Amino acid sequence: MKTAKITLLLCLVTLFSFANVTTLEKEALVALYNSTNGTSWNTTWDLNSPVSSWYGVTVEEEQVVALNLEFNNLEGQLPEALGDLVNLRELNLFRNNISGSIPSSVGNLKSLKVMNIAFNKLGGELPVSIGDLASLQSLQLYMNTIEGSIPDTIGQLSQLQTLELYNNKFSGTLPDTLGNLTNLNELLVSSNNLTGKLPQSIGNLSKLKTLSVFDNTFLGIVPNTISNLVNLEELVLANNAFYGNLPTDLANLSNLKVLMIGNNDFKGELAELKTKFPNMEQFDFVNNSDTGVLATLDTED
Repeated sequence: MKTAKITLLLCLVTLFSFANVTTLEKEALVALYNSTNGTSWNTTWDLNSPVSSWYGVTVEEEQVVALNLEFNNLEGQLPEALGDLVNLRELNLFRNNISGSIPSSVGNLKSLKVMNIAFNKLGGELPVSIGDLASLQSLQLYMNTIEGSIPDTIGQLSQLQTLELYNNKFSGTLPDTLGNLTNLNELLVSSNNLTGKLPQSIGNLSKLKTLSVFDNTFLGIVPNTISNLVNLEELVLANNAFYGNLPTDLANLSNLKVLMIGNNDFKGELAELKTKFPNMEQFDFVNNSDTGVLATLDTED
């Protein structure tokens, strides 16, 4: 009898602890399941089993800290309740069929370090609350149809290292606040509807290794501050409306391996640029002014 009472007590303690700590998070996960047609997921959940046993859910100390449902046939919209998963450090919903907008409640995920909702069908605008994700290190939203301006609040993500927004429908100019992202290694905004000049503040991104603004309608002269990016390995400016001379100090970028500047209206002896970059592997300047005959130079030639 004594053993039975102890067993019952342990069960009650476990159930109480489970309910007390994870109820709100469990409800948030169930809301995601219901709003994205969970019964048709490639790997679905048994809602009657413990949350810790659900596919793609990582639980530590009775807190949901990671959600990885990539390639899992989620179809539908993200619920506002997603913002109740306040202990999340990783959210990976890559390569599904999620539509609708990113809910503004994502701003509640203050512990989030990685957000990957790339390769879905997301639309609407990127909520300004994205700037509240103070711990975010990687934001990957490429291959969607997100529209509107990139919010100025993006500049509040001081820990951000990767920003991949390419192949969407973003419009307007790049916010000057991007210059606050001094830990950024990758900035990719190619194939959008962005316009205007590159902000001078882009020169503050001293850790940047990849900068790609390919296939937009950026215009004007490339700011000389881009020459401050001495760690840059890839600079892709092609298919825009840039004009004039390239920055005089561009040769400061001694680590540059890829320079794609074609389909603009740059001036000068562009073919000679290759000689200024000892590590150059790919150089494209087709359809610029005064380019001569050669379009692509490769160090293997």
